[in-house]
Amino acid sequence: MAARSKSSKRSKSDSPNANELLVVELQEIYSAESQLSRVLPRVSKSVDSDKLRKMLDDRQEEGSRILEELDGAFEEMDQSPGRKKNVAAEGLINDVRERVQEIEQGPGLDAVIIGAMQKTEHYCIAAWGTAKSLAQAVGNKTATRAMDRALKEGKGVDEKLTQLAEKEITPALLTDADDEEDAEGPARSRKESSSGSDATT
Repeated sequence: MAARSKSSKRSKSDSPNANELLVVELQEIYSAESQLSRVLPRVSKSVDSDKLRKMLDDRQEEGSRILEELDGAFEEMDQSPGRKKNVAAEGLINDVRERVQEIEQGPGLDAVIIGAMQKTEHYCIAAWGTAKSLAQAVGNKTATRAMDRALKEGKGVDEKLTQLAEKEITPALLTDADDEEDAEGPARSRKESSSGSDATT
């Protein structure tokens, strides 16, 4: 047991302090927002709902503000955003990108995009909250203000997406499904009628 413990200690780096953890968290957020900023314009063009498109465009602007504020925070800390990609955010963002490629435009795609965007936003909210707590602990006011504002904006975006889904997108999706059933009904009746005629001749 002692030998394994010693070997394990040799393979690990020193425990980071609060300032170092804050830098890592902010770098992760920077990477996530950079990736999201590249995919949002394409997602926005693919949606059917004007309200959803406006929300996505607003989220794009919010991401730009977050990146600008993080640039200021990194400069104050004499640090850089780094080049390491946030793989957790990459998976969520790739999911959004793939859905846009796989599903045709309409309420169905809008509903899927809302769900995928909320998953991404929930991840961001968790990351912003962690960074805010660390920034407060080390007395970094610039990062604290940036993360506090991002949290408030992010929670608002999440709530608006939920309301849009409940009031507009899901009802439209259900209406489409009803219309498809109504369209299939007459065709099915004609087919059954034709089959009945064949049987009697």
